[in-house]
Amino acid sequence: QVQLVESGGGLVQAGGSLRLSCVASGRIFRNYVMGWFRQAPGKEREFVAALNWRGGITSYADSVKGRFTISRDSAKSTVYLQMNSLKPEDTASYYCAADSRTTSYYMVKISAAEYENWGQGTQVTVSS
Repeated sequence: QVQLVESGGGLVQAGGSLRLSCVASGRIFRNYVMGWFRQAPGKEREFVAALNWRGGITSYADSVKGRFTISRDSAKSTVYLQMNSLKPEDTASYYCAADSRTTSYYMVKISAAEYENWGQGTQVTVSS
C-alpha cells in the first residue's frame, strides 16, 4: 500500500503557473503508473496526466496538452505536475493516484477506476 500526499495548490491568475507535488510514502516500485486527475464542483473526476514510473512514458488529456507536464523524481518518490498558462476552467481539486498493476514500460492508465491508491487532493483556483 502506498500513501500519497499532494501539495502545491493555490490561487493564481489566468496565465500563471503552479507546480503540484505528490509524495509517496512506502516503496514506489518501478512497475507503478502514476496519474493526476481533477474534479470540479458538480463534475466527474477527469484524467489530466499519467506517467509510467519505469519507462517514463507519459499521456495527457487534450485539454492540458502543451500546457501541463508530468514528471518524477525517483530519489524523492515524488511526482510533479507543472501547470503553465492556467485557465479559469482548470479550477478544480487535483488528485494524485498510483497503481502497481502494470506489465510493461509503456503502460499508462487514464481511467480513475484503474488506480488503487489516491491522495487527499489539493485545490487549484484560477481567477480570470
